[in-house]
Amino acid sequence: MSDPHAGGPVPGGDWDRAVGLVASAGEVALACHISPDADALGSMLAVGLALRARGVRVVASFGERRFRVPRLLRFLPGQDLLVEPGDYPPAPELMITFDVPIADRLGTLVANAGKARELIVLDHHASNTGFGTLNLVDPGAAATAVLAEELIGRLGLPVDKDIATCLYAGLVTDTGSFRHASTTPAAHLMAARLLAAGLDPERIARELWDRSPFGYLRLLGMVLERARLEPGTGPAGLVWTFVTRADRAACGLPYDEVEGMIDVIRRTDDADVAVILKEDDDGAWQVSTRSKGAVDVARVCAALGGGGHTRAAGFTSHLTVEQTMAGLRALL
Repeated sequence: MSDPHAGGPVPGGDWDRAVGLVASAGEVALACHISPDADALGSMLAVGLALRARGVRVVASFGERRFRVPRLLRFLPGQDLLVEPGDYPPAPELMITFDVPIADRLGTLVANAGKARELIVLDHHASNTGFGTLNLVDPGAAATAVLAEELIGRLGLPVDKDIATCLYAGLVTDTGSFRHASTTPAAHLMAARLLAAGLDPERIARELWDRSPFGYLRLLGMVLERARLEPGTGPAGLVWTFVTRADRAACGLPYDEVEGMIDVIRRTDDADVAVILKEDDDGAWQVSTRSKGAVDVARVCAALGGGGHTRAAGFTSHLTVEQTMAGLRALL
């Protein structure tokens, strides 16, 4: 079993074992983390489409009681592979997870993962706990989509336009449109390969960043109005805000519509760390954090039961907004 904390590329022997497991499986069950982003869902659907084209029986899901694909990601091909969590194999012969650093992020599918005969973990989070029987984890990869493309290639499967669209969505979002420090020459070379497969980058960008209902503008105004700047917190200050269920209801928006708001909050030059607390439909606070580099927010969020990347991480809180922020400030 590979060590997810060792860093560096995945050993070739682990890739060989993964190929062997997939080749011998009668059915492959795929899963990504709850509240999936483009990297999680796109990577999973890309591998699912590639396997189905090979004739493999494939099911895919993510473990949420209110099972629904976020509106921004409904353009991704391959969603006919998705099944409700209740229809997911209870004890998969082979299960592959995508972009899941800790088992709890599988939601209701964590029990299925625990009963899987073989569990392959495909991920690029440095905080990955190595909960699989085979861990294909590379913290140096720009996105989990990078590892998904590697798996597809090692299986000898072609990448068509639909598969490329799914992979590109994951790559372009996790690199921040190729702006983040995770952007490497390899990331640009991967983008070139995917573009050569015939995807439409303009359409993908429009679906991901240039569409929202009018209620989003109203809600964004409310969230920005209550934003607070704390210059003395941490090496370079903290900016934070929150959005409640009542706020979303007043604007007619589901939870997934607020995901991109932190990218607006983080723009201020007066803070290194940006935080937004988002109340989900169950009343828990989903806390997203971003750093410009002075603070390792992955360490902060890990201490609070979450995880992620050095500059982008999150956790869940069942405390009040004030209590949650108090705990976060102490760690900062």
